[in-house]
Amino acid sequence: MFNSITGLITGKFPKQLFLSQNGIEWDFCVPDSNLELFPNVGAEAKVYTWLQHTDNLMTLYGFSSKDERAIFLDLLKVDGVGPKGAVKIMSSVSSSTLMQILESGDVASLEKIQGVGKKTAAKMMLALKGKLTLLEDSKIVRLENSNPFADVVSSLVSMGYEKKNVEQKVLELASKNQEFLKDKSQKEQEDFIFRKAIVEFA
Repeated sequence: MFNSITGLITGKFPKQLFLSQNGIEWDFCVPDSNLELFPNVGAEAKVYTWLQHTDNLMTLYGFSSKDERAIFLDLLKVDGVGPKGAVKIMSSVSSSTLMQILESGDVASLEKIQGVGKKTAAKMMLALKGKLTLLEDSKIVRLENSNPFADVVSSLVSMGYEKKNVEQKVLELASKNQEFLKDKSQKEQEDFIFRKAIVEFA
């Protein structure tokens, strides 16, 4: 029906975003992790959409990027996870962290996410491990051999921090600060992430 809607943000609330466009105020159901990625009220923003239309209801879901929406749609592939469940999961953990947990097969961490129990965790691993959808313009940072912050991870690990915790923290910081980092040099990005991580671990 439509891919995205651009307008002025008129309200931000838990799991809800209002957007005004040409005299129409749209009401989106948005994961809390995505709300942080949108600008403040009064600023212009593009919301990527997904419409749930049944006999009993019509709900418009909104996301900060195509990739965030792709993660949501991937979660819908899991047996027993509906749109509300997917929003609950995405509200409890950032997409980058969720991807890292799934790719590493960390079932224990997956079970701790709000909205995910043992049965759902097992289904998610079966359905999504190694199969998450990523688009060419992905802004979600993945921790792979080509990880741009591999040197930061190595430095922190050499200081005595546990590698698993370091990798997760670096992913979170890179995801939360992607707008700030995008115009920085590699060295500036690494220094920023390193300093932030040190502060949070302290």
